[in-house]
Amino acid sequence: MIEPNPKADLLRYLQEGRDALLWKLDGLSEYDIRRPLTPTGTNLLGLVKHVAGVELGYFGDTFGRPFFDEEPPPWWYTEDAEPNADMWATADESREDIVELYRQAWDHSDSTIATLTLDAIGHVPWWPEERREVTLHHILVRVITDTQRHAGHADIVRELIDGTVGYLQGKENLAPGDQAWWEGQRSRLERVAREADG
Repeated sequence: MIEPNPKADLLRYLQEGRDALLWKLDGLSEYDIRRPLTPTGTNLLGLVKHVAGVELGYFGDTFGRPFFDEEPPPWWYTEDAEPNADMWATADESREDIVELYRQAWDHSDSTIATLTLDAIGHVPWWPEERREVTLHHILVRVITDTQRHAGHADIVRELIDGTVGYLQGKENLAPGDQAWWEGQRSRLERVAREADG
């Protein structure tokens, strides 16, 4: 019989989302990883920067384990940062710096997860007072869903850039088909949409 290990299960799904996000940067130019491809400016490097901040806040500050304890936080992580500052990278913020910060956030988060029990209590300082008290289990579920959601955004953005698709490298989870098959499928779906619209 397999012994249940809820913490390990949750951490596995979190790590899959992390890996998927970083994979979407592979092989792209500085322009393409920063390129805004939606009306709200969604871009690949901004998504990575955002989820790094999410992990640092929820697994750090929430449980009294701040990451930026000895040095000041970056401008975009402060309370007086401009709106949406964590969703894009300035020209001075390198891909390497943001990816490294994200990996450091993983280590910090993983340490919090390993140290605390799933029912450990934390307080989310930026939430309304009546909802601030949370458990590590609650925060793990929240961060997993946020990370996986943004991995889905990254999948679509990357497809718009160069057609690369898939859940994880080597694990695409797509129907088999070459470019011609996919073009035919897209045309078919366009026809169906027009027919349904009357």
